[in-house]
Formats: sequence, C-alpha cells, structure tokens
Amino acid sequence: MKIDVNGVGIAYEVTGEGRPVVLLHGFPDSGRLWRHQVPALAEAGFQVIVPDLRGYGGSDQPKEVEAYSIPFLAGDVLGILDHLGLEKAHIVGHDWGAALAWSMASLVPDRVDHLVALSVGHPLSFRAVGIEQQEKSWYMLLFQFEDVSEQWLSNDDWANFRSWAGHPDADGVIADLERTGSLTPSLKWYRANVPPEALIGPPLELPPVSAPTMGVWGANDFALTEAQMTGSAAHVTGPWRYERVDGVAHWMQLEAPDTINALLLDFLPR
Repeated sequence: MKIDVNGVGIAYEVTGEGRPVVLLHGFPDSGRLWRHQVPALAEAGFQVIVPDLRGYGGSDQPKEVEAYSIPFLAGDVLGILDHLGLEKAHIVGHDWGAALAWSMASLVPDRVDHLVALSVGHPLSFRAVGIEQQEKSWYMLLFQFEDVSEQWLSNDDWANFRSWAGHPDADGVIADLERTGSLTPSLKWYRANVPPEALIGPPLELPPVSAPTMGVWGANDFALTEAQMTGSAAHVTGPWRYERVDGVAHWMQLEAPDTINALLLDFLPR
C-alpha cells in the first residue's frame, strides 16, 4: 500500500490483526529488515505495520535535504496511523528508526503505546556519553559530504560498506540500494539531522518519554556503545527495561531473530 503524506508517497505493508505495532527500519535498510519479526508478531496476535521510510524502498525520495528531518519523518508514521484509523501503536525502531521512535515517544506521546529501541539510545544519551561514542560515529561526518560518501561506500563493489558495516545481508541491501537509487536519500537522513554544527550547539530539548520503554543493545555493535543505551533510562519517566544481547552486533533482528522476537513478545502487550 502507498499513501500520500503531505505530498510524499510512503509505502507500507500491514500483516495480521490485533493491537498495532509499527516497525521502523534504519540505515541502509528498508522494511524488508523485519522479515523475521513480522510473521512472529502477526501469529501472536498483532497488527504489524512496516513502512519503507521516506527515501527507501517503495517510498518517495524528496530531493531537499531538510525534507529528511525528524519532524517530517515522524509525520510520515503518523500519516500511516491516521490512514489506518489508529489512535496509537507500539513503536519498535532500529538504528535511525530507533532515533525516530524515541522522538515520537517524546513529542507525540499520546500516539505511542509501548516503545522498543534497538541499538540506538535516546538522542540526549547518545550525545552525552562522550568521546568513545564520538569515535565510533566518525562515519557521520563522512556522510555529510555529498558524492564523496556515496563513492566511498559504493566503489569496488561496495568494498568499504561491506568491510565497515558487516551487514549480515549486505548483498540484499546493496541490491535494494542500487535498484531503488536509495543511497543518496538514505544519507540525507544524516545530513538533515546530525550536521557537524549539531555537535557543538545546544542539545535538543525533548520531553522525557512516558511510555513503557525497552532498550536492546547488541554486545558486538561496531557503531554504538552500551552507555548510550543504558543512559537512556535518565530520559524515561515510564517503566524502563534494558536488555543486552551477547554475541550479536548491530543488526540483531537478523543475527538473532528468535531472541529478538522473544523479547518483543514478552514486552509488548497484545
């Protein structure tokens, strides 16, 4: 299905019936990332909603960098909920999808039932943990440079992307990026939301998250420290739960789908 949200076409799929849960992917994935979670959640009695977020997959690719800022991305998700006639939903996010989920739970709390953040902690916690996280986030600066970062990622059959990210489905992701032309739009998420000046300016003002929240972090994550996830507790006034998954890296829902499915089913009421 594809709907128009303020002039931008957003593609999404709905599977199952029951209490709604929205699964938000990050870089450089599409909704296909959640292929192991969708059947498990639907079978358990959820209505599972999986968008291709703007710039990715079957969704539109606005040209303006600012069109990829968090308020517009949140508007896309709210547009889907409105189209389906849903007052609120569980929100599960990974990577940039987790950053988006945190922001929604903070800014539109009446639309978020329960929140699950995979890999990426609260934006203010991410910023506060200091030099170790900044060192791991070096690529965010590289991604600010248009054309340079695209070439760095894709040259020599995507050699740098393959070695840097270690994505467990690298061939499939690369095929999708090439087929849909999503690489530049996906990098605009970084250019819109974490420009270099954001590192030295005042932090965002985000109300604390009141929804019951679970943060999940993979112990072998190459890009994110444990502290940026555990520190998220300071920004949650609702019930907080933290789960560390040993033996997995950034794309835990692909590396350990049974573990992640069990955590989701245990945490999300249905």
